[in-house]
Amino acid sequence: MPDAQDAGYQALYEAWRADPEGYWAAAARGIDWEVPPERIFDAGQGPYGRWFPDARLNICHNALDRHVAEGRGAQAALIWDSPVTGGQARLSYAELLDRTARLAGALALRGVGRGDRVVLYMPMVPEAVIAMLACARLGAVHSVVFGGFAAAELAARIADAEPKAVIAASCGIEPGRLVKYKPLLDAALAMSPHRPACCLILRREAWPGALEPGRDEDLLEAMAAAAPHPCVSVAATDPLYILYTSGTTGKPKGVLRDCGGYAVALHNSMAMLYGLKAGDVSWTASDVGWVVGHSYIVYGPLLAGCTSVVYEGKPVGTPDAGAFWRVCAEHGVKVLFTAPTALRAIKKEDPEGRLLGRHDLSRLEALFLAGERCDPDTAVWAARLLGRPVIDHWWQTETGWCITGNFRGAGLFPMRPGSGGKPAPGYTLVSLDEAGQPVAPGQIGTLALRLPLPPGCAPSLYRADARFREAYLDAFPGHYNTSDAGMLDEDGYVWVMSRTDDIINVAGHRLSTGAIEEVLASHPDVAECAVVGARDALKGQVPLGLVVLKSGATRAEAEVAAELIALVRERIGPVAAFREARVVERLPKTRSGKILRATLRKLADGEDVAVPPTIDDPLILEEIGAVLRRP
Repeated sequence: MPDAQDAGYQALYEAWRADPEGYWAAAARGIDWEVPPERIFDAGQGPYGRWFPDARLNICHNALDRHVAEGRGAQAALIWDSPVTGGQARLSYAELLDRTARLAGALALRGVGRGDRVVLYMPMVPEAVIAMLACARLGAVHSVVFGGFAAAELAARIADAEPKAVIAASCGIEPGRLVKYKPLLDAALAMSPHRPACCLILRREAWPGALEPGRDEDLLEAMAAAAPHPCVSVAATDPLYILYTSGTTGKPKGVLRDCGGYAVALHNSMAMLYGLKAGDVSWTASDVGWVVGHSYIVYGPLLAGCTSVVYEGKPVGTPDAGAFWRVCAEHGVKVLFTAPTALRAIKKEDPEGRLLGRHDLSRLEALFLAGERCDPDTAVWAARLLGRPVIDHWWQTETGWCITGNFRGAGLFPMRPGSGGKPAPGYTLVSLDEAGQPVAPGQIGTLALRLPLPPGCAPSLYRADARFREAYLDAFPGHYNTSDAGMLDEDGYVWVMSRTDDIINVAGHRLSTGAIEEVLASHPDVAECAVVGARDALKGQVPLGLVVLKSGATRAEAEVAAELIALVRERIGPVAAFREARVVERLPKTRSGKILRATLRKLADGEDVAVPPTIDDPLILEEIGAVLRRP
């Protein structure tokens, strides 16, 4: 039976389930509308329906103008903290509004209007947020490409979006190195069949770069010369942004986000999920290039009137593993949201939390995790050190906000390490077998969401309704296929174990690599790990474990490997056929911190591996290849 402590959550969830349209109509009252919605949902539009189809608004007005009009103009909207440059800045709501309106004016002077696309290629600087909001102010559609992405990948996104303008920085700054964006942009534009009318370049002091005559202009000069532009009214169903993910066909998938549903869902989530209100300081330690940055560095906090921290740094190395705690203490962060990989990096460098003890975290109330499943050992470690709730919540680029979590606005229910919590109001979640039938509680299946998806979720892909249906809706009619494997237990907790392609078949037994990783991560010497299925002539596949040891671990690698093999045998059983654990210096990851398991699988099988465009450091592949080739 559900725990008595989850009464608040149950009441919240049942209120939605009893009257879904009434629930979202009430949530919509937190948004300023030019034309308020009379129809809440239209099942006849798009692949599965559209929210607030008759309403009009401007999301930039809701994020900036209304707060200034309500007397919050002097409050900090953004705090920029950049240990890689040594710089900091605070922008009030009034200052952020002025800069945003001027950039909107500069774009309008160059022909950008409602429905036009603008590609952004920026590091973690205030101008990245300003550019996103300026596009929204005009009703233009922004498409942020992670700064430093390879030229070919940038070119593919420019070709698909066909932007009227590009806004880019001259460079990004990483610990110990400079990433020159401008030459990558020049190369991408040379490759792309589409040419934007103009490029506005933020020329950073560390490396200003050269402007291309006739195409490039200085961003700050253009803003200074422009008059502020008012907000443009758009339909709630108009697109706000395109966020590209890598597609299986090689053609990027442009996840589309609408204006009205997104505004309602994010505004509602700030209090319901994170327990934040106007004036609170929120820090999402991610990047504006990813969906987490869109939702909870930019739009969510500003819609709620919070102060949002924009951090240009890393969890370790800028300068040490106490960087996150320093930022929380210095800026009075109430809720920190980051990825489990960041915590594991901190844990590897400072397992006893000595650096945490140097900082006053009295104003920090909760830590939220997402981006990948958090292994229980890391969650327990963080909760013990912080003495505060550590909340793992699960969502996807396509959903835009959480599918499952724990809800501070309703009163927290007990967390179970390794679980992503319980479904958020708006989602009916089921675990299905390959035939589309529900599996029993505690059994692993494909996690699917009953249609319609709630406000805030992608209504479709950019110019690709048929591709959206094929990718997400066709496998299980009436449901959205998350492509994540997991289970629901008898108390309604959701356990996301791995992507469905990370379920391995060992002699006919389906095993989750996430379950094996959970066992490996519990070993006291292991900082982080990855398990992939390697080809085996006898069993089809066998699991291969790659582990990174904690700093200061001195025991022999063979000894640790033998203990790991014994641990998996003890906790999962001989059926796992886990006989090989290799110690590596580091794991290949995307720049957002996700482990590149598909790439590891190819390395394990001895296949030729193309360097993924999202990889943080290509040299890691050579290091791991050398480890795997050892007898």
